[in-house]
Amino acid sequence: MKAKTHFIALVSAGLLGTGGYGLYRLGMQQGTKMAAPAANRSQPAANAQSDGRIDPATGRKVLYWHDPMVPGHKFDQPGKSPFMDMQLVPRYADDAGDEGKVSISPRVQQNLGIRTAGVAKGNLAAAVEAVGSVAYNERDVAVVQARSNGFVEKLHVRAPLDPVKRGQPLAELYVPDWVAAQEEYLSIKRMGHAVGTEGLLDAARQRMRLAGMTDDQISLVESSGRIHPRLTVTAPAGGVIAELSVREGMTVMAGAPLFRINGLGTVWINAEVPENSAPQVRPGNAVQGRTPALPGVVFKGKVGAILPEVNAATRTLKARIELANPSGQLVPGMFVTVNLMPAAREDLLLVPSEAVIQTGKRSVVMVAQADGKFVPADVDIGAESNGQTEIRKGLEAGQKVVVSGQFLIDSEASLKGTTTRMSDMPAADNSKVADVTHRGAGKVEKIDQDEITLSHGPIPSLQWGPMTMGFKPPATGLPRNVAVGDLVAFEIRQTKEGLYQITTIAPATAPADGKKMNQAGAAK
Repeated sequence: MKAKTHFIALVSAGLLGTGGYGLYRLGMQQGTKMAAPAANRSQPAANAQSDGRIDPATGRKVLYWHDPMVPGHKFDQPGKSPFMDMQLVPRYADDAGDEGKVSISPRVQQNLGIRTAGVAKGNLAAAVEAVGSVAYNERDVAVVQARSNGFVEKLHVRAPLDPVKRGQPLAELYVPDWVAAQEEYLSIKRMGHAVGTEGLLDAARQRMRLAGMTDDQISLVESSGRIHPRLTVTAPAGGVIAELSVREGMTVMAGAPLFRINGLGTVWINAEVPENSAPQVRPGNAVQGRTPALPGVVFKGKVGAILPEVNAATRTLKARIELANPSGQLVPGMFVTVNLMPAAREDLLLVPSEAVIQTGKRSVVMVAQADGKFVPADVDIGAESNGQTEIRKGLEAGQKVVVSGQFLIDSEASLKGTTTRMSDMPAADNSKVADVTHRGAGKVEKIDQDEITLSHGPIPSLQWGPMTMGFKPPATGLPRNVAVGDLVAFEIRQTKEGLYQITTIAPATAPADGKKMNQAGAAK
């Protein structure tokens, strides 16, 4: 009886074991079938333009799903994003023709304060403003020299920068060489009309000229009949004494400079023109000048020359401008602001300057299209003046461009996963970023066979904020000392598929003061 009972127990155990194994195999098969679609959700779509399916919520045909925060990656099934802790967003077939565009309803446009303006042809007189200082007009200079050897007996002008007028006496010189020449001439003249005296008089006049006397001085000797050994030096032009090279009692030689006179009827403005504006400035362009020393007074002139030299420090070219100065109010060294007015150019494509966004490498405008759609366009810009910018390439007359709210539209493009944006950052090029390592710190939330979920803090190199997301584990597997709930420091790299894989992970080192670390890796 005992043996029979034992036999029945063994048979029952065998039946239970066989049934349990069958149930186990059935569960494994069902689990494999359920896991297959889930695996497909994390793989990029092989063909983004597949037949798709109908979204039961909207009744629209879906082409693929994508992560709005990581544009460029397409998935053939809905599910959780492998990049962020969020669900994938569907891309509908009726939006396929609007790739790169953003659609905003009129009510939202009004709320965002979006304004547009037309691209039109017009004239652009690109006035250039520059600053400079007053200098003497070097073409309006008179130099007074000694015509003969002599002595300075008297000076009528005793200091530099003294104003003088044309014909004003400057100095009196005693010239000994004149005495002998004049005595010879007067002696021959006293001989009367004797034979041969006419030729001797002509020779005596020539010797006086060689001694440095002018025709007026020779005529004075002839009319007065007496010797004039002293020379009165007069100003040949009006202006100021820029240089004074003599003093009373000095001996001067023939050809020695005595005075240098600068006229003030016109002055030069040496203006610093920005290098990028220099091509618009040409000799002969009209100029208006103003100075803080004379408020309300406008001086007019023209560009005389553009000097062929660039200042390496200020990146400017020097424009030599000649201004009329009839009252002598502009003096050297005075600060002047000048407006240079190049000739107006006609039939240019113009847009408001506020419509152009400079990203550093590109110039972008947001073009408004029908049905509330917007698309960015790269443009080549030219000159700018009076709030208008020249468009050389990228737009056509009659188009509408956004002049207010461009960055709000750009943000909308980011949220909708639009591939074309104003940013200089191109679509992800995995071949270039695969070798870039990013560091972070966080807490282990979950460990699966093919994924480890971390609640990490900010990762500045990726411009990520704090979030919870899954990563592919290291190729060599997780270290044994990493478990759920641990605070860890890790490094990640982007794979060719666009996913992020942990390359190294280790328990976070505690700070020196013994404080625990938060999920961002900072001491609490």
